[in-house]
This record gives sequence, C-alpha cells and structure tokens, in this order.
Amino acid sequence: MTTYRNFPMVPRVIFGNGSFSQIGDILKLKRKSANAPFIFLIDDVFKGKELAARIPLVENDKTIFVSSEFEPKTYQVDDLVEQIKAEYNELPSGIIGIGGGTLLDMAKAVAIMLTNPGSSAEYQGWDLVKNPAIYHVGVPTISGTGAEVSRTTVLLGPERKLGINSDYTPFDQVVLDPDLTQGVPKDQWFYTGMDCYIHCVESLEGTFLNAFSQSYGEKAMELCNDVYLKDIPEDESRDKLMMASWHGGMSIAYSQVGVAHALSYGLSYLLGVKHGIGNCLVFNHLEEFYPEGVKLFYKMMDKHNITLPTGICKDLTEEEFTTMINVALSLEPLWENALGKDWKKTATPEKLRSIYAKI
Repeated sequence: MTTYRNFPMVPRVIFGNGSFSQIGDILKLKRKSANAPFIFLIDDVFKGKELAARIPLVENDKTIFVSSEFEPKTYQVDDLVEQIKAEYNELPSGIIGIGGGTLLDMAKAVAIMLTNPGSSAEYQGWDLVKNPAIYHVGVPTISGTGAEVSRTTVLLGPERKLGINSDYTPFDQVVLDPDLTQGVPKDQWFYTGMDCYIHCVESLEGTFLNAFSQSYGEKAMELCNDVYLKDIPEDESRDKLMMASWHGGMSIAYSQVGVAHALSYGLSYLLGVKHGIGNCLVFNHLEEFYPEGVKLFYKMMDKHNITLPTGICKDLTEEEFTTMINVALSLEPLWENALGKDWKKTATPEKLRSIYAKI
C-alpha cells in the first residue's frame, strides 16, 4: 500500500486590507508570561517608518531590524538565537517575521533553532528537525516567494544553499494584508512575483504533479496572468498577487520546483544573487525545458519594460562554475521533479555550465 506524506499547513490565516492592525489581539492569546516576550524580526527598510511604529510592543517585547539586502545565512540565524537566549531567562512567547521572503525565512529558522541544539546549518535538508519550533507568525510585505505558506526556510550555509524542510517549519499564523505591499519598487515587485510564476510553471510541468498541486498551481498561474498581463486596478493587483503567492507556495507542497530553482541556488550560493532575480536570470535561458512558460515570461517582461542584467557569469573561473554546478546538482528532488528518475542523463555538468555561461 502506498504511504502518503502527511504535510502540515498553516493552521490560521487572516486576509484583508488593514488586517495587520489585529496582530496585537492575535498575539495576546499566545503570550506565555510577562517574562516571555514576543520578538519581532522586521526588514530594516521599515526602520523609522510607519509600519515599525504600528508594532504592538507590550511588556519586554522587542523589535530586531534585519537587513534583507542579501539572502539569509545560517550564521545570522545562529547569532540571533544566541542573542535572544542571552537576553531572556525563558523562551520567547513567539517570533514574528515582517518583510519579504528573507525575513519570513529568518523568522521560521529562528523559531526552530530556539528549541533545537547546534547550528542551523546542521538542519539544512529534509526532515532533520526533531523538536517543535516555538510559536511563529509570518507577515509578508511583498508577494511572490510563497515563504508565508511553505514548509521550508531557505538559508545560505557554509557548504550550500538549502532549506530547513520540516513539518515544524510552517508558520502557526499568517497575516495577509495587501496594504503592506504598497510602495514596493517595480523591479522588486516583478522579480519576486516571477518567483511565484516560476513556482507554477515548475510545479505544473513536473513529474511529481498531482491533483492537489495542480489545483493550487493553476489558480496561482491564473492570478499571475491577471497581474502581469492584464490592466487591472492597483489595489486589485495587490490582492491577487498576494493570493497568487499563497497558492503558488501551496502548489509545491505536494510536488516540487525544478530546473530554474536548482540553478538559481547555485547563483545565490556563489554570487549572492537574490532569489527572485536569480530565478529570472536562469529562467530566461530555459526554453529547452519550459518553452511555453519562457514565452509567457518574455511577454511579461516586455509589458513591464523589464531588462535583465547580463554578463553576471562572464568573468567566473572554472572552479567557480564547478561550485555553482555542484550546488545545483545536489538538489536531487528538484531535478527528479523536472526531468524524471533518469534526470542525470540530461542534467550533466556540461549542460549546466552552458546555461550558466549565458547569464
């Protein structure tokens, strides 16, 4: 008899413009004691801004501003955990991540590592976490990554870029307030939204596809088409992209991503290229694997006057190419989803190098 994975989902979610104002009431029910604070990890672009002033600090709650300029790293997670443990006598009541994928992944990782020994680098992989995370909440301020709903927290470690994939990773509560995504720079809005679009393409065209993944992936794809190819009001666009991100994240819960994400991980690990633009840089050269998806991607770029940077890899040494290739090839589930069990016949080091050389 087939044994199916029993995946967790986010148990509580609130959606709506202005819903962030309810976070104080939500957290009030989860406070363990006056000595167990809530720790808010917030993107430092909001330092001194209105959003930071709206955080409902009570008792000895604390806000920690974190830069999202670069991909989240395992040593950053370890440093935050050490800082929190040194400052308080008991575990916090919860961790709240406010920002894009970087901050959401940091919040999930910190919540896990407060109850698990060692370094977060030791948990990069699948189902290595033994102890439940503390209560953690995700508040996205940009849409596309699906980090708010996924069971992974993607980190750059000393040896690889790889998620902490576990049943304890998903948030206990998510607050989806489209108002918080106002003012996102256009290029960032595009690149992060394309992360969602590429989730859909890779899920819907993967060998792991099933009715569960397909239902979410198709809805996310429909929403992405509305946002990036149609002329709709800005407030409607924000709502739809936020739900596209949610559905796109769900579409890979029971399947996987594919070639673009695997290659993008190599770029991020070696060059620090951020995830959204990294996916775009790679996807731009994947007509061989996703011909229809890439064709639509070109239409989206053209409509929004997006020009991708070029020459990213032109000065790399053979050793550096090899590093990227090894990181990409280590993500075996992604390749199997994209190409099937015989994926190694197609995804050769030579093939990967030829793609990286075009970027």
